[in-house]
Amino acid sequence: MSAVAEAPIATAADARRAGGWLLVATAILLSVWVLLPIYLLIVNALSSPEQVTAFPKRFFPSFDVGSLSFFINFAGVARALWNSVLVATLTMILSIGFGAPAGYALSRFDFPGKGTFRFMVLMTRAFPLPLLALPLAVMFIRTGLDDTAIGLALVHTTLALPFAVLITFSLFSGIPVELEEAAWTLGCTRLQAFRKVILPLALPGIAASAVFAFTISWNEVFAAAVLTIENRTLTAFLLQSLGESPLYLKFAGGAALVVPALIFIFAVRKYLFAMWGIANR
Repeated sequence: MSAVAEAPIATAADARRAGGWLLVATAILLSVWVLLPIYLLIVNALSSPEQVTAFPKRFFPSFDVGSLSFFINFAGVARALWNSVLVATLTMILSIGFGAPAGYALSRFDFPGKGTFRFMVLMTRAFPLPLLALPLAVMFIRTGLDDTAIGLALVHTTLALPFAVLITFSLFSGIPVELEEAAWTLGCTRLQAFRKVILPLALPGIAASAVFAFTISWNEVFAAAVLTIENRTLTAFLLQSLGESPLYLKFAGGAALVVPALIFIFAVRKYLFAMWGIANR
C-alpha cells in the first residue's frame, strides 16, 4: 500500500525536476541565441582582414584593431557618429520631457476617455514607418526640417514616446498617492511634492525609459536614410557606404554601432531592473 502511495509522489518530483531542467536548457539556448552573434561580431571586428576571410574561422579574437582603425578614419564616420549621438540625445530629452508628464497625469488624474487615450498612445506604433515616409518627407521639405538633427529627432520621438508614456505611467502608479498627500499637509505645493517626494522614487524608472528612447533612436535606420542626405546618422551612413565594402569593414561598422548601445544599457542596468519591480495599478 505504501509503495503505491509513494509512486505518485515520486512521479510529481520527477516532473518538477524535468521541468526545472527544461527551464534551464531553454534559458541557455536563448542566451546563446542572443549572445553568440554579438560575440562573433566582436571577434571579427577585433581580427585582421586576413583572419576575417580565412577558413576555418577563429573563435577567439587576435585583438588586431586594423579594421576598426580604418573604419574610424573612414571619411564621414566621425560626423555620422556625432549625428547619431546628437539625435539620440535629443530624442531622449524630448521623449522624457513629454512622456513623463503624460504618464504622471494618467496615473494621478481621472478624466473622460482616459482608457481610450492610453490605447491610442499605444496604437500609434501600429502605423509602420515606411507607410508614413512619403508624407513625412514632403512635410519636412516644406517646413525646412529635412536633413536636420532636430527633424530626425522628432520622428524618433514619435517612435519612443508611446513607450515613455506607458513606462512612466506604470512608475507613477506604483508610488502611493498618500506620499504626495502627506507632503501637501506639510505645506508643499503639488509641484514641490512631485520634485521632493515623487521624482526621487521614480528616477530609476525614468532613467530606464530614457535609455530605451536613446536605444530606439540609436538603432533606427529607415527614417534616418529617407529624411537625411548630408547629415546622416551612423546607421544610415553604414547602410549607404558599407553595402559594397569588404567584409572586415562591415564587421567593424557593426561593432561600432552595437557596442556603444550595449555599454550604455549595461551602465544603467540597475535602473532597468528597478523599473521591472514596480507593478501596474
